[in-house]
Amino acid sequence: MSDTAEQSGQQLSDEQLSDDERRKRRRERRNAAYRGARRVLARPGFLGTLRERLALLDEARALDLHDLDAPSDVYGDGIVEVLEEQTAALLGKEAAAFFPTGTMAQQVALRCWAGRTGDSTVALHALAHPEVHERNAFSQVSGLRPVRVTSEPRLPTAAEVRDFDEPFGALMLELPLRDAGFVLPTWEELTEVVEAARERDAVVHFDGARLWESTVHFGRSLPEIADLADSVYVSFYKSLDGFGGAAVAGPKTLIDEAKAWRHRYGGTIFQQFPTALSALAGLRRELPRLPEYVAHARVVAAALREGLTAAGVPWTRVHPEPPHTNEFQVWLPYDADTLAEAAIRQAEETRTVLFANGWETKGPQLAGTEVYVRAAGLEWTADDVREAAAGFVERLTDVSSVNNAAGQYS
Repeated sequence: MSDTAEQSGQQLSDEQLSDDERRKRRRERRNAAYRGARRVLARPGFLGTLRERLALLDEARALDLHDLDAPSDVYGDGIVEVLEEQTAALLGKEAAAFFPTGTMAQQVALRCWAGRTGDSTVALHALAHPEVHERNAFSQVSGLRPVRVTSEPRLPTAAEVRDFDEPFGALMLELPLRDAGFVLPTWEELTEVVEAARERDAVVHFDGARLWESTVHFGRSLPEIADLADSVYVSFYKSLDGFGGAAVAGPKTLIDEAKAWRHRYGGTIFQQFPTALSALAGLRRELPRLPEYVAHARVVAAALREGLTAAGVPWTRVHPEPPHTNEFQVWLPYDADTLAEAAIRQAEETRTVLFANGWETKGPQLAGTEVYVRAAGLEWTADDVREAAAGFVERLTDVSSVNNAAGQYS
């Protein structure tokens, strides 16, 4: 069989696949190319091998994070309590409770507040994580009633909170708001929103899954930021590269009740020492470096826009610009399949990964992706980014030409 015939057969085979299977194959190619890459902007641990992940425990041992001759944890004591105490101290709160997932942590915190306020209504953004990614867990599992303050791609304003047309017991603010582009309000806007909620006798809860890297944008310390809220949720794996886990911090009376509900939800797990150790390692290793990642993300974002524009892309959007954290979005005027294929080819052919994540359709002939900058990205200069952007556009042009020749619209 000739190469042309073989390629045609492969193309036919791909076309016969379901959308889910096609996405699965593309994801496998992208992950394989990523693992084989020499240069990436971020190398999150969860994409590593089991051996690489287990090495994190060796690192935790080397960092002397905890007395390894002490008894292991059982149902939330020992090293789990140490992690809770450190988290509370970092956020300037009285106490904290460890949870296996953020989904569980926030449900518990907000149902505890509902019991105190007598109002199970939670005001939040239409793009907030519980609304987009948790299959209606607030209402289906915890008896909470979410109401959407706004769907605009920004945090709610003080006027929207103050003038909302029905009562609510809690205002939940996701900082940063990931699905809007990892965006944050200004410090003045945030304080005004919190004050507006207080005027309505509502408690304020921060979904701070990525709160750790928000200090640069706000120009405030973690305790200063957390002090605005009655309770705060943080993640130990999204920014800190732990194995998993989350915590809710707040008044001790709330946290004591949260631990009781944690037990009822099945979240008081027999032993959590590997996850707790990895979280402590993240607090020691990654937390101090996050401001550096944020600063370099701004260099990368500017160079990326310049490189794409110089290479001839008719329209480019980096959002927000400059980035509010070390993560941001890039939007380009092509369909998602074409962009994804060009990104994967660049990674496979050059072992340099510029766009490591998938592309999502944002509109007709418009798609976007997320870009993360972490320790590996610090090695990239602005010129490196511009060069990689030019290489991506070269492959983007090739993929578009092939699709057009095949009668596809790209």
